[in-house]
Amino acid sequence: MKDVPNLTLHTDKYQINMMYAHWKQGTHRQKAVFEVYFRKLPFGNGFAVFAGLERVVRYIQDLSFGEDEIAYLSRQEEEYESEFLEELRRFRFSGDLFAVAEGTVVFADEQLIRVEAPIFEAQLVETAILNFVNYQTLVATKAARIKQVTEEDGLLEFGTRRAQEADAAVWGARAAYLVGFDATSNLRAGMMFDIPTKGTHAHAWVQFHEDEEKAFKRFAESLPDQVTLLVDTYDTLKSGVPSAIRTAKWLEGQGKQMQAIRLDSGDLAYLSKAARQQLDAANLQYVKIVASNDLDEHLIAELKAQGAKIDIWGVGTQLITAADQPSLGGVYKLAACERDGVEVPVIKISGNPEKVSNPGRKDLFRILHPDTGMAEADYIPLSDERDLVERSTIKLFDPAHPYLHKFMDRYEAVPLLRSIFSKGSLVYDLPDLQQIREYHQQQLKLFWPEYLRKRNPEKYPVDLSEKAYRLKMDMIHQWHE
Repeated sequence: MKDVPNLTLHTDKYQINMMYAHWKQGTHRQKAVFEVYFRKLPFGNGFAVFAGLERVVRYIQDLSFGEDEIAYLSRQEEEYESEFLEELRRFRFSGDLFAVAEGTVVFADEQLIRVEAPIFEAQLVETAILNFVNYQTLVATKAARIKQVTEEDGLLEFGTRRAQEADAAVWGARAAYLVGFDATSNLRAGMMFDIPTKGTHAHAWVQFHEDEEKAFKRFAESLPDQVTLLVDTYDTLKSGVPSAIRTAKWLEGQGKQMQAIRLDSGDLAYLSKAARQQLDAANLQYVKIVASNDLDEHLIAELKAQGAKIDIWGVGTQLITAADQPSLGGVYKLAACERDGVEVPVIKISGNPEKVSNPGRKDLFRILHPDTGMAEADYIPLSDERDLVERSTIKLFDPAHPYLHKFMDRYEAVPLLRSIFSKGSLVYDLPDLQQIREYHQQQLKLFWPEYLRKRNPEKYPVDLSEKAYRLKMDMIHQWHE
């Protein structure tokens, strides 16, 4: 096996084949506009949380074909011409890239990223961008749902061992942290992104010792300021919790306090309430209860409804794999391209109405009510309408049911797409994770709770401008004539 640290070939082969065909036909320098969006919100949720931009930025910055990549491509069955390989050797991204900020609350059918570049460059980056954004946005959205039901409780990301490989583990941990998780168990993620890390001990620690109490005391002796004890190796209420209580009392004698006990199996509602009673009876009200064991937002909501006495939730498999919907389904579609020196809109027609694309270069605005400051809708005009948006009366209407509409002449239009790369140069200051976390919380405050609730959320409006809608309808009719 050969180590391949360069992500330039983290792409589908058909991208290289299309680049080669463009090069052969002399169209490789013609400009193209692509948009990244998803068609359906995941998990039946009312919103999604955009994530993955930092990795996209690092990928674009490092994009180049080294000698190993060139040599590998030279051996492909397509037998690419040597002049094409020389073109790849000179490759650098020279285009523009716009994106919404990480942590932004986003919705279906609105562009998250817009790439404007020579088709030769714009085609290459599709696969990697979708890979990064699809996964991290999916996990961030799942984590946001979990954060909603846990409210102010502690939240720990425990997913590394069940993640689909190492990169998924660390970037998934980052996605969870940016929406409000408090820490991760993954030390590499902690080192890479400056995320707080938390860890207790495994059942193996208890099994290694002659008895549970000796295992707990030796662990407490070793890490007296970081004692959380896993109490379900044998019998949680008859052995584990009583042994933890005796260990906590020993720690008090050393001038220390035990932090928590952890439950990892059994009826978590019943066990947490019984354990809380035992701890309180021993005057250990300060000892918290951590729970894990295939938790997700549904199970946590049920446990809270049953009055479970759990202070901190360790969430792993169901989060890091997005188990109930393991793919976001984001797409990268051509919206406009250069023909005879002029940019023209293009459309994808499909027998599935939801797959018909929105043609033309477009912008994205969040329309806020001037009195309440709350979000009324997201608005997608063509880019040549941008200057009109903030000073014109706009018509908000349901694209599927245009007769459902309203006019707004008083509003604040907040542009969501930010310039990230301009002519190949990074022009955006990447925020740190703490700034993204704070921004995400501000985002949530813009929306009425009906749009954010976990079950049966109200559909938030995402509206094309009248001009963008007419362009789409005209192009559909043109292709069906």
